[in-house]
Amino acid sequence: MANRWNRRAVGLLSGGLDSTLAAKLMLEQGIEVFAINFTSPFCTCTPKNTGCAAVVSAVRMLGDIPLKRVWLGDEYLQIVQNPQHGYGSGLNPCIDCRIMKIKKAGEYMHEIGASFLFTGEVLGQRPMSQQKRAMALIDRKSGLEGYILRPLSAACLKPTVPEMKGWVDRSKLVGITGRSRKIQITTAAEKGILNYPCPSGGCLLTDRHFTERIRDYLSFTKHPSIKDIPLLKVGRHIRLGSGDKIIVARNEYECNQLARMVKEEDHLLRPLDFSGPTVILKGYHLGVAVENMLKYTRSFVPKRARIVHLFRAEERTIRIDEIGRKHSKASPRTDK
Repeated sequence: MANRWNRRAVGLLSGGLDSTLAAKLMLEQGIEVFAINFTSPFCTCTPKNTGCAAVVSAVRMLGDIPLKRVWLGDEYLQIVQNPQHGYGSGLNPCIDCRIMKIKKAGEYMHEIGASFLFTGEVLGQRPMSQQKRAMALIDRKSGLEGYILRPLSAACLKPTVPEMKGWVDRSKLVGITGRSRKIQITTAAEKGILNYPCPSGGCLLTDRHFTERIRDYLSFTKHPSIKDIPLLKVGRHIRLGSGDKIIVARNEYECNQLARMVKEEDHLLRPLDFSGPTVILKGYHLGVAVENMLKYTRSFVPKRARIVHLFRAEERTIRIDEIGRKHSKASPRTDK
């Protein structure tokens, strides 16, 4: 029998309760745990490329285990566009997403010489990816069938290679099912796992309002890029019949965000003589963009008020009372 006290495994760690508890169960069996964490612009608790703070807390609670962070880029956006196994409640390609993450975790497993993977998944907790049939499909498609252990529901699933070979003691694993987290919360408290933010994580692709923006973006963009996604989280988005896109900031923070996110081929409009929202125009109907700026301006706007217009690194000042006559349209823009 293999010596289970000298085994190495890669665990998918979100920073939430389930994945942290699964890692704890492995550590208690003497498994050397290496964590891998995936982030994307669609994580509700994750700023771009920074990783969730909950992951850092989890790593510390688990004894400062090694952590590898993986940013999901355009490859992930392609899956969102055309998932092989369909969507969940919104534009969330849960099964395809899981397959991709497991594959990448598998690459890391081989890279560090680990023997198996484990996750914090609970049977029946999520309707699309955490059912027996879906789990079996994910294992098979990832090419790691038999080497993916789910410690929190292991007693309800077929034994995996790590269990059959004695690397992991199956009798010390549990059989949690369903959406309730009472067992996890109780077990975590017993094991000293406290202060776990993001207990269930979150995905913007399940949000109805955000998925409408994603659908619109994919419909009007020839070459979608993951780098464009953060802008979809900011401001009011208005699509004109011409195809132009207008984004209006809703507060001071978003004004600063739009100024930071604007591209050279976009038009950036900022009030000069009055207090109002910053606006990005993707297109050339400058007059309509200014109308929307004024529509969401609460302060008094002088008749001869001016707006700062930035386009292709060239800045100019224009008067709003001249927009209709001289600037109803800006220079045409070539879409991506």
